[in-house]
Amino acid sequence: MKYNVDEKGYYGEFGGAFIPEMLYPNVENLRQNYLKIMAEPSFKEEFDQLLKDYVGRPSPLYLAKRLSKKYNTKVYLKREDLNHTGAHKVNNTIGQILMAKRLGKKRIIAETGAGQHGVATATVCALMGMECIVYMGEIDIARQAPNVARMKMLGAEVRPALSGSRTLKDATNEAIRDWINNPVNTHYIIGSAIGPHPYPDMVTRFQSVISEEIKWQLKEKEGKETPDYIIACIGGGSNAAGTYYHYLHEENVKIIAVEAAGKGVHSGESAATSALGKEGVIHGCKTLLMQTNDGQITEPYSISAGLDYPGVGPMHAHLHKTGRAEFISATDDEAMNAGLELTKLEGIIPAIESSHALAVFKHKTFKPDDVVVISLSGRGDKDLDNYIKYFKL
Repeated sequence: MKYNVDEKGYYGEFGGAFIPEMLYPNVENLRQNYLKIMAEPSFKEEFDQLLKDYVGRPSPLYLAKRLSKKYNTKVYLKREDLNHTGAHKVNNTIGQILMAKRLGKKRIIAETGAGQHGVATATVCALMGMECIVYMGEIDIARQAPNVARMKMLGAEVRPALSGSRTLKDATNEAIRDWINNPVNTHYIIGSAIGPHPYPDMVTRFQSVISEEIKWQLKEKEGKETPDYIIACIGGGSNAAGTYYHYLHEENVKIIAVEAAGKGVHSGESAATSALGKEGVIHGCKTLLMQTNDGQITEPYSISAGLDYPGVGPMHAHLHKTGRAEFISATDDEAMNAGLELTKLEGIIPAIESSHALAVFKHKTFKPDDVVVISLSGRGDKDLDNYIKYFKL
C-alpha cells in the first residue's frame, strides 16, 4: 500500500486539483516546478540554514518523565512549541516563501484559524520584505487577539472573513477569492496539508523535517529510529503529516490522529471529520468532509481555533480509509484537561490544538515498554484567554 501522493496528485482516491479556470496557470506552474525547486542545492541550503539559525531547529525530543510515570509508558514530546513563532507552522512558511521568491511572486496571501499560520506567514514576509495579507474569520480574530496583534506588528494586513461561520473555512474561501483576482503576482501560502495538488504534498514535505528529526533523535535516546506509536492532533493536518511522513511505510509504527470532537461527536457541535465526514470536494481537493445529505458543508465547532475545519487533508483521508491510521475524537473537555495536566506535570503549557493529542491517554492504554511520541505542535500563549475562561483561573 502506498501512502504518498501519486503523479496525478492523489492519495488513493483523495486529492486532485479542483480549481476555477482562472487559477489553473498558477497552480500548474507550482505543480511543474515545486519538486525541481526543492531539489536545487541552493534552495535546500537556504531552507536548512533558516530552519537552523532562524527557527531554532532541531526542536528537542523530550522524555516527559512525570507524564510517563502517570500513564505507565514512555512518552516523548516533539517540541514544535519551541520553534520561533511558537508552533510547527513556520517550517512550511519558510519553505513556501523561498518557493514564491523563486517563482517571481511579489505578494503573499494566507488564511489562518488559530492565527499561528498567519503569524508564521507574516514573520517570513517581514523577513523577506514582501507584502502580506492574511484572511481570518471574524470569530477567530476575537478569540485569538494576541496573534492578530503580532501579525499587525509584523506588517501584515489582517482582513476579516464575515461570511458563514466566520472561522477557518470562510477565511480560506476569502483567500481563494483574492487569489482568483490576483493570479499573476500572488502566491497563496496554504497553512495546512489541504488544497489543490501540489499543496498537500508540498506542505507535507516542508513539515517532514519533524519526523526526519524524530528518527535520529530516537536513535540517540532509544537505540532505534522507530517508536511504537506516533501521535498528533489533526485539523487540516500539517503537523500530523510532517510527524507521520517518515513512518508512513513502517508498518510496525502505529499512527494515531486525534481530532476535535467539540461538545461530542454527535452533538452537532464537533469537528470530528473521520467519524462524520463523507467524500466531497473542499478548497480544491477531494477528501473527507462534514456535509449534509445534499452536499452543503456542515459548520464545524471546536474550542480550538486551529481544529474547527470541516474537512481533513487528503493524505489523512487516505490513511483513515485504508486503516493505516487510527482516528480518535477528543472533546473540548478532554483536551482542556489534558492541556492543564501537561502544564501541572511537566511545566509546559501546550496550545489547545496540541492538548487534543495529549487527550489520547483518555482513550488508549499503552504498555509500559511502549515508546510513544506525541507532536507538541504549538505552545499555549495564544490560548491563555481560553484556558483562563475555561478553568476560571
